[in-house]
Amino acid sequence: MDQRIINLFDEYTHKPLSRQEFLGRLARLTGSTSAALAVLPMLEVNYTKAITVKENDEDIITEDITYPGDGIIVKGYIARPKKDGKYGGVIVIHENRGLNPHIQDVTRRVAKAGFIGLAPDALSPFGGTPANEDDARNLFSQLDTQKNLNNFLMAIDYLRTRKECNGKIGSVGFCWGGGMANDLAVNSAELKAAVAFYGRQPKAEDVPKIKARLQLHYGSLDERIDAGIPAYEDALRKAGTKYELYMYEGAQHAFHNDTAPTRYNEAAAKLAWARTIKLFTETIS
Repeated sequence: MDQRIINLFDEYTHKPLSRQEFLGRLARLTGSTSAALAVLPMLEVNYTKAITVKENDEDIITEDITYPGDGIIVKGYIARPKKDGKYGGVIVIHENRGLNPHIQDVTRRVAKAGFIGLAPDALSPFGGTPANEDDARNLFSQLDTQKNLNNFLMAIDYLRTRKECNGKIGSVGFCWGGGMANDLAVNSAELKAAVAFYGRQPKAEDVPKIKARLQLHYGSLDERIDAGIPAYEDALRKAGTKYELYMYEGAQHAFHNDTAPTRYNEAAAKLAWARTIKLFTETIS
């Protein structure tokens, strides 16, 4: 697909553009409104493909939970191994679409790998993630930055109180959640590992605060996010932070999201996920 179309969709989902403006510009790129509407299903996520680990998988238990946040009750989704034991905990942080079926599936993948996954819903202050993605994206700009961060920091505290948890916590985030994974690493000395998939980088002056091991995954075609890599990596080297940085050639932003048909890159996604689980095995098992 024309990279200009993918870049436009990235602008639509992150700036964000209104749907009307997005469709108008898409029609100009494709040549007509009918052509734009034909391309649209190849760009938008398809949650019918969200399930790779079923809710009733014999090896895991899932539940909807709540925990105390900063002045609110935060909604969340947990998946954990069914077998009795003590497991490392992983905060799974969604994209700017909120807590949706894809992120719930990723949380179940975490449980299948032998960890407790907790996916908080950042949009809990508004009652939770709405079904309409445009509505969900628009709500992110209304979040209180500090309270939102506190809600995720308090997810770490909550997860450590779970009787199945061994007290060791990591995080993995995607897109907006990748930026939040970086923020957790800056703001939590308790975090053992943080994995950021194509996430916004923290300020260079905050990097020395990071105690967690970092793993950073980027797509080579993701110009918007990749622009921040050199300054981040320079700060990490100067601070002596333990980190791994992987660039996946030919991969787009959101290359791990298997419900995004045009941007999903199966080879890159599987390799990045294997590296993610390896890091968690080394740090929180």
